[in-house]
Amino acid sequence: MLLFDPKTYRYKSRRPDQASLKERIQEICETRVRYGYRRVHVLLRREGWQVNDKRVYRLYKEMGLQLEIRHRSAA
Repeated sequence: MLLFDPKTYRYKSRRPDQASLKERIQEICETRVRYGYRRVHVLLRREGWQVNDKRVYRLYKEMGLQLEIRHRSAA
């Protein structure tokens, strides 16, 4: 017989809603198309957002904003 803590079944995430942050990331990426998540993170910090670079990366990836990797041609 396995015993589980009842809290395991009723887990509720405590993460706050990210809708406003997602909107702002989308706005930045629409105006600055070639910016990656690192530059977007810097801009958000300058605007006063208390956000971690890992969170920006996760949202950036979820929203499908990943830039294509450019390969340099050997010339």
